[in-house]
Amino acid sequence: MKFPVLLSILAALSCATPLFAVIIDGVAATVGSETILKSEVDAEMRRSGLPPERYPETLNALVERKLVIRAAAQAKMTIQDWVVENRIREIVETAFGGDRNRLSAALAKEKTPYAEWRERVKEDLVAAAMRWNIVDKNVSASPGEMREEFAAHPEKYSACGKVTVAVILLKPEDSAKRAKVDEDLKKMDFGEVARKYSADSKAKDGGLWKDVEPAEVFQEKIASEIAKMPVNTLSGWLDIDGWSFLLKKVSGTKARAMTFAEAHDKIEAEVKKANAKKLYDAWIERLKSETYINFR
Repeated sequence: MKFPVLLSILAALSCATPLFAVIIDGVAATVGSETILKSEVDAEMRRSGLPPERYPETLNALVERKLVIRAAAQAKMTIQDWVVENRIREIVETAFGGDRNRLSAALAKEKTPYAEWRERVKEDLVAAAMRWNIVDKNVSASPGEMREEFAAHPEKYSACGKVTVAVILLKPEDSAKRAKVDEDLKKMDFGEVARKYSADSKAKDGGLWKDVEPAEVFQEKIASEIAKMPVNTLSGWLDIDGWSFLLKKVSGTKARAMTFAEAHDKIEAEVKKANAKKLYDAWIERLKSETYINFR
């Protein structure tokens, strides 16, 4: 009889260590009748450059997005095609230098069809419109709330000190030129050296950034270094993602406490931001209570 032999072979194969593994996509969450796949969460994290530990936060954001889009569908909210096309043109202009071929290449790299990406852009617009309709247009900041915020957090309302700083920036492939820059600075003005070597947007002006708030125009590491520097001193070389920065602090003024009138717009924005979060959170909780949600 051949059947026992066949069964023996099948049994042996089922117990054997597999020679290869097949990765099967799984469901991360169910929102009503819709699903969110683990691959969708992973793709969103890659797009946002988030580390693995941000997976739960990313999944929750996608669940909230599904809830908002479902609510928009129930409210019969629509976005016209010309609005979607305008948004796509903005994305192409800002993220791809106006070159649609670069967009196509990016989508091909992610193995995302254009139609699928366009639908996501449309859904983003729907979600933003729905949020504005339910949350943003209904947010206000009362005088009492603003006075309370100003009294509770005075450290947030100060007139930032401004500085004038000169910058020499070297591209990653030019990092070996640090020694040449250091040598030239011994015999040349900082501005001359900046014009000679720097890849900074202000190089033609001798690398000079005049009367700026460091936190607004520089990365945190650079702003922090500028804050520690006395006037008329040079920093050491700072390395950020392979780019080399050398700074000279030309002048600077200290921060001071703002009056309520001076800080009015900033206080109002802060209170509205906090109130918008409360309103949004309450709305999302209501949508969750009305929808079957299952996290896998």
